[in-house]
Amino acid sequence: MAPGAAASPYNQATSGRSAAAAPDRRPPDEPALAAARRQRAELLQSIHEFERALAVPAGDPSWHERVSARLAALRHAVTEHVVVTEGPDGLYSELLDYAPRLCRSVNILIREHAAIVAAVDTLAARVRDPAVTVELVRSWASDLLRELSRHRQRGADLVYEAYATDIGGET
Repeated sequence: MAPGAAASPYNQATSGRSAAAAPDRRPPDEPALAAARRQRAELLQSIHEFERALAVPAGDPSWHERVSARLAALRHAVTEHVVVTEGPDGLYSELLDYAPRLCRSVNILIREHAAIVAAVDTLAARVRDPAVTVELVRSWASDLLRELSRHRQRGADLVYEAYATDIGGET
């Protein structure tokens, strides 16, 4: 078992719907998948708004305040993402009922959630620290944005592998 997997509620496949779904079968019309699609678009919007805040000239007197506000909104969107995916009626539960073979991939994404939340919280503290330069904040923010992008792609790949469908949310 992978490190950290023991704490996951998805160590064994759940049952309920057909566990032997063919990889090319379309997903059932289920609310968790629809909610994940909606939330994915909202998370992307929060990411873009945070990026725009970071791009404001460093000399702008409201730079720190603006970045802090957009980072707080991003934190909220990440929290919602965790609820929509990890919740008892969330996407991962639904996905594992449909494709239990993906349990390991789900556990990896769950561990990434904790790391992303910690990174957002650490960055928020750094933004508030007057001793930290704008250049450092932007560098750390770039690292966070890169991890968010990779996580979102891995999540989309997981959904595609389970349902052979594109979750969307990219524009």
